[in-house]
Amino acid sequence: MTISRDDWDELGFDTLAVRAGQVRTSEGEQSEPIFPTSSFAFTSAAQAAARFGGEEPGNIYSRFTNPTVRTFEQRLAALEGGESCVATSSGMAAILATCMGLLRAGDHIVSSRSVFGTTFVLFNNFMAKFGVETSYVSLTDYEAWEKAIRPETKLLFLETPSNPLTEVADIRRLAELAHSKGCLLVVDNCFCTPALQRPLALGADIIIHSATKYIDGQGRAVGGAVVGDSELVGNQIYSFLRSAGPTMSTFNAWIFLKGLETLKLRMRAHSENALVLAQWLEQQPGVARVHYPGLASHPQHELATTQQSGYGGILSFELEGGREQAWKVIDATRVISITANLGDTKSTITHPATTTHGRLTPEERRDTGITDGLVRISVGLEDVADLQLDLARGLGV
Repeated sequence: MTISRDDWDELGFDTLAVRAGQVRTSEGEQSEPIFPTSSFAFTSAAQAAARFGGEEPGNIYSRFTNPTVRTFEQRLAALEGGESCVATSSGMAAILATCMGLLRAGDHIVSSRSVFGTTFVLFNNFMAKFGVETSYVSLTDYEAWEKAIRPETKLLFLETPSNPLTEVADIRRLAELAHSKGCLLVVDNCFCTPALQRPLALGADIIIHSATKYIDGQGRAVGGAVVGDSELVGNQIYSFLRSAGPTMSTFNAWIFLKGLETLKLRMRAHSENALVLAQWLEQQPGVARVHYPGLASHPQHELATTQQSGYGGILSFELEGGREQAWKVIDATRVISITANLGDTKSTITHPATTTHGRLTPEERRDTGITDGLVRISVGLEDVADLQLDLARGLGV
């Protein structure tokens, strides 16, 4: 029994998360199989020619056609409400594939300043080599977004909530702006996932994922994905992947499929734990400010409440003692892992100014609000009381 694409609109999120995209083989397996093969055999030379020529659908070579990867792509597309998904080798490969598939020399990107540090490097150091220029604006300054758009602007790019300050952008408003100027809106949905936020339903054109994070949820594999319509994603971005090969491994696709099955349950639990921890941190001496959309003190709290169905598992906080105090808190932890990854069942802690955003200049960090006293936590699924005790050791409370 296979759930067809025609059935997706009639089924709930949790059903799609465990069923969408699966096509059982003649063996009748209950769990999705892994196809660890580089190529696929044809019944005849004519069939091979038809497959390579695009006249007949089917598997050709695992760089761009693999049943396990395809199942993951179809399931994530179903959860995001998209027509097509292209799975990639990493989240950064997903951004690269989007740029290379849709842009050409002379095009222009307007990006939020509040993006992952490596995204800055990709835009500034590498896309610039191909003649694609990028301008940066404040995520929530909508007049600045509009002023930055030029005739040659093709993409507006943002993360919401942002990394690591958890700023929240009005996706619907930016989608309307982008479309009024003939641009596409690209939203990195890594922090929320479709379990908490569906940017396509709010008007976005393309969604980026680092599947490494919450989609896996247990820190086991690296991968990424691009979700959108059948032309932009299913044709143009897919064509880049077919030729350039930033391909998701078959085994990793299977891991991500298992992650999707529990995604909504985990995102609820991450959100619940993060809110409790954020509220506790606001009461601690030496903590100047806590950044978390679930807090009433967050400047976009109301927007996050209406745009998202949960606030996510990422929070950050600023310490009055600067880098020295931040490192003291980080080094005092015994339960929380010191690592720059996020989205794991295990809580992680990092110092953005010297890790994830360490390749930015001091001026770029200042412009994005990354202070030396900022600490980011990806709140996992441990007992919150244990996380509080772990942080209290470094905070001296």
